[in-house]
Amino acid sequence: MNAPPELDLLHRAGADSGSLVRIPPADSVPLSPRVRRIMDTAALRRLAGISQLGMVSLVYPGAMHTRLEHTLGVYQNALRFLARFRGDPVAAGWLDQRHSDALILAALVHDLGHWPFCHPIEDMQLESVARHEHRVGQMIRTGELARCIEEDWNCDATDVDRLLNPPQADDATDRDFDDGFRFLASCLSGPIDIDKLDYLQRDSLHCGVDYGRNFDAGRLISSLVVDPATRRLAVGEKGRTAAEMMVFARYIMFSEVYWHHAVRSATAMLQRSVFLLHNRLDLNATFKLADAEWIALLRRTGQGSLAEPMVEGLFGARRQLFKRVAEFSVLSGAEIHQRLARRPHRWLVALCQRVAEQLSRDSGVAVAPADVLIDAPPVKLEVDINTTVLFADGRTSTLGDVSPVAAVLARQQFDNVVKRVRVFVRPDLRDPLRTTYPTSDHWSELLIQCVNQTESEGV
Repeated sequence: MNAPPELDLLHRAGADSGSLVRIPPADSVPLSPRVRRIMDTAALRRLAGISQLGMVSLVYPGAMHTRLEHTLGVYQNALRFLARFRGDPVAAGWLDQRHSDALILAALVHDLGHWPFCHPIEDMQLESVARHEHRVGQMIRTGELARCIEEDWNCDATDVDRLLNPPQADDATDRDFDDGFRFLASCLSGPIDIDKLDYLQRDSLHCGVDYGRNFDAGRLISSLVVDPATRRLAVGEKGRTAAEMMVFARYIMFSEVYWHHAVRSATAMLQRSVFLLHNRLDLNATFKLADAEWIALLRRTGQGSLAEPMVEGLFGARRQLFKRVAEFSVLSGAEIHQRLARRPHRWLVALCQRVAEQLSRDSGVAVAPADVLIDAPPVKLEVDINTTVLFADGRTSTLGDVSPVAAVLARQQFDNVVKRVRVFVRPDLRDPLRTTYPTSDHWSELLIQCVNQTESEGV
């Protein structure tokens, strides 16, 4: 059985400069003619204008890398996974040309549905805004991409969509979702996958921090195995420490980068701006825009509105972020965290109105509803961080059962550990409000009072 041409290029990386493209950190990514055709389509080129990390660059200025760079990294990891498993006694039987091609293509197109700042906007769960994952299937069935797949690849768009949107465990309607697709889907999205292996290290590199690179990716990949019970990706005993370090790296990246308090202030400002303006915006019509075009549209739409100060504070000449006045986690402020986490965005906006009214009464300072932002863990949960460990004698366990570090994160929902509830106010209000609300206990009492009021009103 012939290997995909990209695997041959991977083995010869460095020998033929015409078949390579360089991405940080000094990686040589092999491109075959058929991959170049995919990369040159308008759909893929659009990703060069979409930031990988969005608001993070307001705190970490180096975080300006694009989803196109990330796509190349994920594609390279797909080749590394295929190279690892082509000689595996279990997986090798599944990795024919059809399945291998489907994984390579899925890696190349997995981010096509992204649009500027789509993650925080999707977390708001506005009506009529489709999730980016479900848009890829439509995009690969028409136009340039459909022609490329039909002419160059040994699979079809449905095969690729199977990997990107696999059926639920109890769904037996897709008869073609065999062990090969089940295994490769877990390589694309799971506790350890080709996506996380890239973004943790790449985001860490561009942010200028070491948190996401403190695990041995090479050791981890070489130790990957097939879980004989589930036919999904697992880790061999020798890779346990590397897997443990990856779990911890992900936790630290969320804590110190993705959920950094200033990043979340900017995120909350963006969400409130979109909430205030979404009736003036056709968000579905913005799906094909790059960052610069989307930002320009938002700034034009926000002119003269309540959202304008926030939009200009994010994207105008001067950075003006809302300031944190209170913060609550499951370790300090568990009741607030429990009562506000995973609430719909519309409910949080209503709560902010009650908080603003009470702040105005108690402090004598005029506080408008748009002056208060509450950021809380969104409705959608993160992917489970636990994974199966396969021992040399055939025993299996979970990483949480064999690792004291991973156990805490595996058994307590990841979102509850790293994602905090925060209250932000307009910058010039922070100091005046501290006179009336100097401690977290004061803010906790205020929030509980306003939560009870919001719930009693049936919002």
